[in-house]
This record gives sequence, C-alpha cells and structure tokens, in this order.
Amino acid sequence: MTSQEGTRGDQTGAVATGGRGPRGFWYYPVVLVSLGLFAWVPFAHAASRLRTPKARRYAWLFGAIDAVLYVLVLATPETGPEGEPSVGAFGGLLALTAMILGCVLISPLRRQVYEGAPQEGAPASASDPAVAAALAARAKRDEARTLVADDPLLARELKIGRPDLAGTYDDGGLVDLGAAPAEAIAQTCGLTPEQAATIVRTRGQQGTSFFTVEELLIAAELPVEVWDRVRDRAILLV
Repeated sequence: MTSQEGTRGDQTGAVATGGRGPRGFWYYPVVLVSLGLFAWVPFAHAASRLRTPKARRYAWLFGAIDAVLYVLVLATPETGPEGEPSVGAFGGLLALTAMILGCVLISPLRRQVYEGAPQEGAPASASDPAVAAALAARAKRDEARTLVADDPLLARELKIGRPDLAGTYDDGGLVDLGAAPAEAIAQTCGLTPEQAATIVRTRGQQGTSFFTVEELLIAAELPVEVWDRVRDRAILLV
C-alpha cells in the first residue's frame, strides 16, 4: 500500500469514527441563541428522523412551550433595556426552562440521529451479529409469505417452502407443510421425526387441502407448545 493510500485510509477512518462526533451540534445553538424560542426546531428534526413516539412527544411539548412564548412576546408591547420585548417574569422563566430542558433532552436524541446510538428501549443485543441475522431471516420470511399470498404460482416456481428442492430464492427458512417431506419439516420447524411424520400422515388422510397452518396443527393433534415454533416457519401453498 502506497503512502497516499495509507493517508486516504487514515482520513477515511477519521471520518468514520471521530469525524462523526461534531455532527448534530447545531441543535444546541438553535435552542440557546434563540433564547428557547426555536427550541422546537431540533426536536422536530429528530422526530422526523427517528420516527419514535418519544421524539414526537418532545417535539409537541417544545412546540407548545414556544407557542406560549410567541404569544407572550406578541402580547407584551413594552421593551427591555436592549430594545427587546420584555415578556415578564413568567415568560423569562419559561424561556430559561426551554433552554435548559431543551439542551438536556435533545442530547440523547442527537446521538441517536447522528451517531447511531441505540434508542431507549431497544434491546442491548440488537447489534449482535446473530440477532441481526435472525431479524434479517424473519424479514425474508415475511416477504416470502407476502409473495405466497399474492402469487402462489410464482412461489411454487421459486420453490418457497421447499428446502428439500434446489432453489436460488432465499425465503428465510420456510417450509410448506402441504408438500415438503417429513425430514424437511422436522429440521425447519424443530420438530421430532414422529411429529413431522404425523403432519405428513394427516395431510395425506385429509380429502381436501388445509387452508391454514392452525387447521393442520389441530388435525394433527400436535402439542400446543410447538405451535408457535411451527407458525414461525410454516406455510401452506394451496
């Protein structure tokens, strides 16, 4: 690696780590320089980025506080020593509250928006690779289920729910209880060979196709404790 490449790498690393720190610090001057009159602006920005109930509540709260401040400013004709509107003791206290409280509450929101800090209430393990992979697989299953519902013929062509057949479409780990062999059902749903064989036997004895996974589970008389595990992975292509 040349010295120019090394320098570029160092600069990239600086942007990816320490360079991100100052981002979003415009939040504080907006709150302080405006004397709290525009404290709602950074909260509205954070709410639009995060789309969380907490951020929206803060945006509404400071919007209401600033609305009261605007009314006080417009309704008070007297001017102070510097020629600025004097809003009285109540207005001054409210502005001071908006400034201090705004800076305190906007700080964690700024980190979430600009530094990728985990949102309050998010699981601490959300950044774990195993958790991320499991969530990605769940999203793929949801996408595949939508495809099954909208276009069953295409779903069959893509071999969704058939881990026993060679296919290139990643369905996130689904199995078709109406067609897959017992081995595939057992492995995908975490069932015993006997339980999977019961599913295959039940679907073979049924004169018509099952329309829901629950219907098949009831007919097969599988233990209730395995139902959630099966529901998470099973589909029925009818």
